[in-house]
Amino acid sequence: MKTLLVTVALLIGLAPAAVAAEEAQTPVLSWQDCQDGFQCSTAKVPLDHDHPTGTKIDLAMIRLPATDPSKRIGSLFVNFGGPGASGVDRLRARGKWEWLFSPELRARFDVVSWDQRGIGRSATVRCFDSVEEQQQFLNSIPVYPDTAAQEPAFYEGYREFVRRCEAKSGDLLDHVSSANTARDLDLLRKAVGDKKLTYHGISYGTHLGAIYANMFPDKVRALAFDGALDFIGNATGHGNQGTTVPLDTRQDVPRGVAETFDQFLKLCAAPGAKCAFAGGDLRQKWADLVAKVTASPVTTPDGRFDRVSLISTVWDALAQPENWQDTARILQGVWEAPASLRAASADYIANRFEAFNAIQCTDSDFPRDPAVYSKYGKSEDERVPYWGRAVVFDMMACAFWQGRDDDRYTGPWNRWTSAPILFINSRYDPSTPLHGARDGAAEMARTGFLTVEGYGHTSMYVRSACAEKVKREYLFTGVLPAQKTCGIDKSPFV
Repeated sequence: MKTLLVTVALLIGLAPAAVAAEEAQTPVLSWQDCQDGFQCSTAKVPLDHDHPTGTKIDLAMIRLPATDPSKRIGSLFVNFGGPGASGVDRLRARGKWEWLFSPELRARFDVVSWDQRGIGRSATVRCFDSVEEQQQFLNSIPVYPDTAAQEPAFYEGYREFVRRCEAKSGDLLDHVSSANTARDLDLLRKAVGDKKLTYHGISYGTHLGAIYANMFPDKVRALAFDGALDFIGNATGHGNQGTTVPLDTRQDVPRGVAETFDQFLKLCAAPGAKCAFAGGDLRQKWADLVAKVTASPVTTPDGRFDRVSLISTVWDALAQPENWQDTARILQGVWEAPASLRAASADYIANRFEAFNAIQCTDSDFPRDPAVYSKYGKSEDERVPYWGRAVVFDMMACAFWQGRDDDRYTGPWNRWTSAPILFINSRYDPSTPLHGARDGAAEMARTGFLTVEGYGHTSMYVRSACAEKVKREYLFTGVLPAQKTCGIDKSPFV
C-alpha cells in the first residue's frame, strides 16, 4: 500500500515524505496549565516517519491561548531559530514581547511552540554525561583557531566531540533532520485542529518553514519567514559548493557581519550618540584594539579578552541592537584596561551546542577535508578581515559528522504553495544577511518581501512596530502586503 501511495504522490507532485506523515497517527494533546497563562502538553510522534507505527518519541509543547476566543483564527506555530534553542523556553520568555507578538496578534491566535526533536525536552541529543563534562570540553577548544598553527588541535577537538555524540546519542542522530521536524509539525498542525499551517519562522526557522512549504504545499495558510536563509545554499550549496566551500562562507555571512559592524561604528560616531567607544577614528581604534588583545589578553569586569573572544563577543552582540550601547562600553573597557593573563570562565546552556550540530550537520552538505577549511581560513581572513576567518570554522563538527538522515530535504524549493509566503529581513543583519534572504525568496514560488531599515537579527531583536503590524495583518489574512519597507522604533545609540 505504501508503495502505491508514494507512486501516486510522485504523479501529483507531492513529496513522498508527505505520504508517510499522512499515515502517522495524529497526536492527542492534553493541555495543562504551566504558570503565567501558558499551557503545556506532550505530543507523541514517530521516531522514523518511514515507519509511522513504530517507535514513538515525545515532543514537549507550549502555547499561549488567544486572548479573544470569539475572534480566534487558529494556532500560530513559532520556531525561534538556532537550531538548538528550546522553543518551550523561548516562548515562555518571549511570548509576551509586544514588539514580536502584539496584543492584536495574541488576541486572534494561540501562539504555539515546541522543542523539536533532538532539542531540550524532546528526544534530546546528548554528547556528554554531565553539564560539567560539557563545560570542560567547550573550554578545551577555542571558538575558532586564530592561526594556522592552532588548526590541527582544533580539528582533533571536533573529531573527539563527534565521537562522543555517536557514543551517547547513537541512532537518534539519523532522525533529527529538519525534514523529519517538518513531518512532526504537520502532525502538530492536525493535533491542534488547524486545516492549514500558520507559522512564524525566525532565522533557522525559515529553513524549516521552507521545507514544510515544499513538502506540504497544499497545507500553507500563512508563513512569515523572519531573517531568512538562502535555502539552496544552506542545504547543498550552489553547483559543487556543498563539498568545496564551508556553509556560512558560501552564504557570505562575513559580508553581512562586516556591513553590520560598519553601521555600529558609523552610528557610534554620530553626533549625540550614547556610545562609550566614541572618539577619534573608530575604524583605526578598532584595529588598534584588536592588535592590543592579540599581543596580550586583557581582563576587565566583563571577562578576559584575546583576539578570538573579542571578535566573537562583538559578532554575537551585533545581532541585538538593544545591546549595542553595552557592547560599546565593553569595548571601551578593554581599550582602557592593562594587559592580563587571568583565565576566563564559560557558561553551560542546556544541549543547544549538541543539538545545533546534530541538526545542521544532518541537514546540509559540508566539505569533509580539513584542508578546505584551512584554505578558506586564510583567504577569508584576507577578504573580510576580523570576520571571515571566524565564519569559516563556525560549524567545524560537520566536517567529521557521521549521523545522516536519509530523509533530509534537499529540494525542490519552488513548489506552488496554497498561499504566498512573506519574507522579512533587516537591511543590516550579521546572521542572515539581506542578500541571502533575497536569494531564498527568489528560490520559492510565491513570496513577498519586507525590508526593515535597521540593524540586527530578525524582528525578535530589531524592534519595529511597523514590521509587526505588517506581519500580523498578513498572518490574519494570508494576503501579501503592498508595503515593501519599514522603519525601526529607535536607533541603537539613542
